[in-house]
Amino acid sequence: MELVAVVAVSLLIGALILLVVVAVFKQEKQMNQQNNEREETDVKENGDKAVSIKKQKQQQRPRKEKSQQHTFSHTLLAASLKSHSGNVTCLDFSSNGKYLASCSDDRTIRIWSTKDFLDREHRCLRANVELDHATLVCFSPDSRAFITWLANGETVRIFKMSKKEDSSFTFKAAPEDFPKRHKGNVINIGVAETGKFIMTASTDTAILIWDLKGEVLASINTNQMTNSYAAISPCGRFVASCGFTPDVKVWEVCFGKSGEFKEVTRAFELKGHSAGVYSLAFSNDSRRMATVSKDGTWKLWDTDVEYKKQQDPYLLRTVCCQASRGSRIALSPDARVVAISSGCDVAMYDAAAGQLEEEFYGIHSEEITDLRFDGNGRYLACCGDRAIRILHNAPGYRAVIRDLEDLLRKATNEGMRQRLQQQIQEAQSSLDTILVASKD
Repeated sequence: MELVAVVAVSLLIGALILLVVVAVFKQEKQMNQQNNEREETDVKENGDKAVSIKKQKQQQRPRKEKSQQHTFSHTLLAASLKSHSGNVTCLDFSSNGKYLASCSDDRTIRIWSTKDFLDREHRCLRANVELDHATLVCFSPDSRAFITWLANGETVRIFKMSKKEDSSFTFKAAPEDFPKRHKGNVINIGVAETGKFIMTASTDTAILIWDLKGEVLASINTNQMTNSYAAISPCGRFVASCGFTPDVKVWEVCFGKSGEFKEVTRAFELKGHSAGVYSLAFSNDSRRMATVSKDGTWKLWDTDVEYKKQQDPYLLRTVCCQASRGSRIALSPDARVVAISSGCDVAMYDAAAGQLEEEFYGIHSEEITDLRFDGNGRYLACCGDRAIRILHNAPGYRAVIRDLEDLLRKATNEGMRQRLQQQIQEAQSSLDTILVASKD
């Protein structure tokens, strides 16, 4: 019996010890779990505090300074216009020669005075584009309004310019924008010099002819697979387009005697390039056209033909050049100078001889988006980054002098000779003034 009692006591003691061990193990497990939870909470709180401190530091961190604008210098650089804070995408000179309009992705359109180009400071007036930005801009024929293409709205907006007592302008947008009609990206817009219609062209081979109230008068399918450029002729009669195909197509927009729209008819084509055409330009009298192509050439055309009698334009000259996708071509108003952009560079040629006159390398830090002569042929303007470069058209003055000297050699009348000599002296004086000023 004593042995049984001893065994029973031993088992009881063993059971008690086991219970104590189990209880201690559970308590340690609970404590470890609580500690882990506290650690996770501390980590989360510390993490949130670190994020909060980081945000505070970011808020307190001073703003980064704007990147410096690309610098460019050349003896023929007349001015660099630098008020835009975003990249400039389009330029247009007013028909009265007084203003240059520019648009940018900074949501503004700037109006510059051409008479200030040679001054040290270049003032401009600003028109804001509410809740959008303009990618294209074009003056009206009377220079009292301009139209824009809105990037997000994908439509035309008209701004009217009202002169104040201090000779500055206020800008007021029309109550309603044009309706959306294009499906592709719009690459150019224009207003006919006659004031009778507006043109918009997109990459998907569509060109729309609008009246001034926003009604579509006609739709043109260029059948060029893609459009690369389109423009209205300075005379206001023609619309020309180029694209993937090597031919440039020109249409006439016809109106009746009382001003009512009639139709759009095919006028003529420029055939001669062996690859797609990047860009085209008209002379001021619409009798000459210039084109630049993927085939590495630019061509000058005589378009003063009787196209209604099936007469084709004449190819006057073909010249090899540097050209790339996005290249733009500009023809001086008197058709004496051809300017071509390729990437960030610009080249100027004598149109009659096809001779390269001037080259401007790295004129912008990004690809040039627009290239235009002013109405008097004194300046060539281009844009590509935040700046607008204004260049003296020295090749134009040289071409005028050469033409006058050629006429002088052929002149037989003494009075005519004297007039030509005076004109030569005036042109040479203007050129000398440019070159002397650029050296200073």
